[in-house]
Amino acid sequence: MTENLPRTARPLRVLAAMSGGVDSAVAAARAVEAGHDVTGVHLALSANPQSFRTGARGCCTIEDSRDARRAADVIGIPFYCWDLAERFREDVVEDFVAEYEAGRTPNPCLRCNEKIKFAALLDKALALGFDAVCTGHYATVVENADGSRELHRASDMAKDQSYVLGVLDEKQLAHALFPLGDTITTKDEIRAEAERRGLAVAKKPDSHDICFIADGDTQGFLAQRLGKAEGDIVDEATGEKVGTHEGAYGFTIGQRKGLRIGHPAPDGKPRYVLDISPVNNTVTVGPVEALDVTALTAIRPRWCGSTPAAPGTYTAQLRAHGGETEVFAEVVDGELRVTFTEPVRGVAPGQAIVLYDDTRVVGSATIATTTRAAAGATA
Repeated sequence: MTENLPRTARPLRVLAAMSGGVDSAVAAARAVEAGHDVTGVHLALSANPQSFRTGARGCCTIEDSRDARRAADVIGIPFYCWDLAERFREDVVEDFVAEYEAGRTPNPCLRCNEKIKFAALLDKALALGFDAVCTGHYATVVENADGSRELHRASDMAKDQSYVLGVLDEKQLAHALFPLGDTITTKDEIRAEAERRGLAVAKKPDSHDICFIADGDTQGFLAQRLGKAEGDIVDEATGEKVGTHEGAYGFTIGQRKGLRIGHPAPDGKPRYVLDISPVNNTVTVGPVEALDVTALTAIRPRWCGSTPAAPGTYTAQLRAHGGETEVFAEVVDGELRVTFTEPVRGVAPGQAIVLYDDTRVVGSATIATTTRAAAGATA
């Protein structure tokens, strides 16, 4: 078994972030097995944690903290629970709501990694004398001969999570450990390893959806916080009103279901969300081919190393479980400008684009505008 830990002449003091799931528990156990001095910590991210789990949904609940504590006891490491609920609310939940209110589609997992696990948690860990933070993410940190570090995809592409870690800079990577990243195993094998180690979380279902929306009803969650605001759904080609909605924030670019359009398009084909305008509370719909995007501009780039010195060809990933597509990218006036070799669909402002050079993560940026092929329009 190869460990994704930096080569070092001495054991590291490692703070293992333990969510209460199987991946983080096995990661902590492997860090101990590698000879490091490991302490487990569970992050309490909700002011009302008992309401955050329904079945396998959600995370960061009282149930999860107890599972994490039991795993730490079995592994034989000290364990603490740290309250970061207020920081999480401000940096992740409120940001999520504000982005949807502005007509954008955010990814809260990236924001949590950037602001909580590898900022608030890492800063506190370093202040307490720890050398690194360990998580159960599937990604790989490679140390170069000069001591610099690079973030790479996991060895097993089926479980790769480098997309949601693309916001980490080189300083953060210098203190990040991902013990599962270079292990080619199935999730069943990780569970079998957990069972061999005596970890009760071996059979625990994976959490999914957005952790702070336990029932998976994003539109209902947003409606509670933003209120209902009836507006029009209009056809892009004709400008005709074809339906109404109760809040433009409840839609995402590329959405087909749940539009509640009163009558079909003249050609009988389904319509898709093409644009969301919070200014006039209007949702614009049209045919699927109108979703084709040929270029985009992204803001707030974060580089996993140095800023690319010259324009170049890369591959890009546009969603956590999406595939790669070839792009030409350059940095202009601090913004990332990207042209796609082939048009792509379902690209929405607010999403993250992560650039790759083969398996190496070059960096991440937040999509601000897109250029659509059908009419050369921008959104």
